[in-house]
Amino acid sequence: MNATLKLPFYTKLALTLVSLIAIFFTLYIAQEILIPLAMALLFSILLRPCCAFLNRKLRFPHVISVMVSVLLFVILIVGILTFISWEVTDFIKDWNTIKRNFSIHLGSLQEFVRSNFDISTNEQNKYIEDATNDTVKSGKEILGSTLLSFTDTLLNLTLIPIYMFLILLYRTHFMKFLNKLVKPEDQNVLFDILCQIKVAVKSYLVGLMIQLVSVATMTTIGFMIAGIEYAVLLGVLTGLLNLIPYLGILVAMVISMFATLTGTPDLSMMLGVIIVTIIVQLIDNNILVPLVVSSKVEINAMASIVGIIIGGAIAGIPGMFLAIPTIAILKVIFDRIEPLKPWGYLMGDDLPKTYEWRNIRLMNYSYSLQTENSSASVENCEPTTTPLYTESSTQNINEPPTQEQ
Repeated sequence: MNATLKLPFYTKLALTLVSLIAIFFTLYIAQEILIPLAMALLFSILLRPCCAFLNRKLRFPHVISVMVSVLLFVILIVGILTFISWEVTDFIKDWNTIKRNFSIHLGSLQEFVRSNFDISTNEQNKYIEDATNDTVKSGKEILGSTLLSFTDTLLNLTLIPIYMFLILLYRTHFMKFLNKLVKPEDQNVLFDILCQIKVAVKSYLVGLMIQLVSVATMTTIGFMIAGIEYAVLLGVLTGLLNLIPYLGILVAMVISMFATLTGTPDLSMMLGVIIVTIIVQLIDNNILVPLVVSSKVEINAMASIVGIIIGGAIAGIPGMFLAIPTIAILKVIFDRIEPLKPWGYLMGDDLPKTYEWRNIRLMNYSYSLQTENSSASVENCEPTTTPLYTESSTQNINEPPTQEQ
């Protein structure tokens, strides 16, 4: 006879808090191992259709199809980095012009401070010199930590393609391992979870790629119209940095404003950068993100922001990038495990899908529309715009996963 031990609330709370502390501490100390693995897993899900196409349509052996898919991915990333390095090389040639124009702006700022705050130019220069000396003192430590971090980054960039190759190669092996972990009666639930995780992550990453290209294109066109030099480089950097939620676009705007000093000391160019960035962000936040990103993952803004902050605290920028996919995966799991369904609902978003403006009812593209007949076939793992879990619908699976799936 199996007896169930019932614990009081304060005991459950203490055990939960201890478990959470242990989990986050483990993630923090093991981030150098887990971050490359997590990145490789996400990119492997994104490359799975390419690998399947080479394997089924072109009749490539499984190993060759996996190798070619990873190689194409590496070539794409290397191509982007090469283009940026070429553009940055040209940008560095204008460094003397940047310093001269920056000195002009600094002189104007010092004159403004002197006339409005009664601080002489010599006092201002002394403050700047003291700050510079403090920076130089800590410069060696910063340089050492930066070189160490750069070495770790290069190592991780080398490990990610290797992990991707192995994950795609042993995909079926890992699936069988997961099947052996659960009871036979829970096989259907496991298969449902895995399929929906694949759909959510792949759709989210594809949406991010669309957003990246769109933001880079709009920013480049806007900078060209404003007459800003290196418009293509700044547009690509803005698109890439925009992948870092909230913080990335601010960094991109500062870099773009600094880059305007390559051509002229005129402040109107910086104003042009600010205007273009604001317009692009309005289009991105109100059209692109709701249409191609938020509609793929049913997560509310509160959960997203908290997750991004926690991810940044644990693993920095990579943690911020991985926060949304990780929350999406957790939501899929929580929605299908009975005791955890309230937490899945807490992460989700059930606000109204339409809004009314001047007696006109319009679609609210911030949320995907739920229809009666829009559920996807789990057996085919087809993407769907409906929430990954609804109280009124259940997923029926008639067979366990096979080699094809």
